[in-house]
Amino acid sequence: MTQAPPESVPTGNTFDKYGSTNPVVKRLMTGFHGTLDELWDKAAPESVLDVGCGEGVLTYEWAERLGDKRIVGIDLDDPKLRAEWQKRQRPNLEYRAEEATSLSFADNEFDMATAIEVLEHVPDPDATLAEMARVAQRWLLVSVPREPLWRMLNMARGSYWRSLGNTPGHVNHWSRVGFVSLLTRHGKVEEVRSPFPWSMLLVRVD
Repeated sequence: MTQAPPESVPTGNTFDKYGSTNPVVKRLMTGFHGTLDELWDKAAPESVLDVGCGEGVLTYEWAERLGDKRIVGIDLDDPKLRAEWQKRQRPNLEYRAEEATSLSFADNEFDMATAIEVLEHVPDPDATLAEMARVAQRWLLVSVPREPLWRMLNMARGSYWRSLGNTPGHVNHWSRVGFVSLLTRHGKVEEVRSPFPWSMLLVRVD
């Protein structure tokens, strides 16, 4: 696993995979969403902190599923993200600009903390996970691109050749085994799923 300095951390999605009309991307995202829904249903969270919520696409979807139960989405302060947050509002949903390695929330304040397609972007993923585990009472739900598969697929479609297939903003890279190893430091890994081409884990906080 490799890391890069903080200035390489982006906000928001480089590519709108959630809204893409490309049939291949849509098929991959169907598998991704299906697996994510299965792990969500197993966790059955009572409240959620969504770390690195980006434009709030998933956060808003989860807010609807939670009904009147609390969900908070956090990301770095960015006017473009704030504009997107204004489009996705619900009474049980709050957005905040926060740094993931120094969260303002109390210990065990949320039932579950999530980081979906986030940890590959952050300078210190271990510190981010430690904070998530601190504020989560029961669960962590996380996903990252599976390497080296992700970069190989990028190169196969002719993208990012100069960076050997690395997506802009990806500063950390894990195999499935490496990602599981990282998460075992923060709880008991209950589920390991591999929707192509991602790794997705549900972890019970110690």
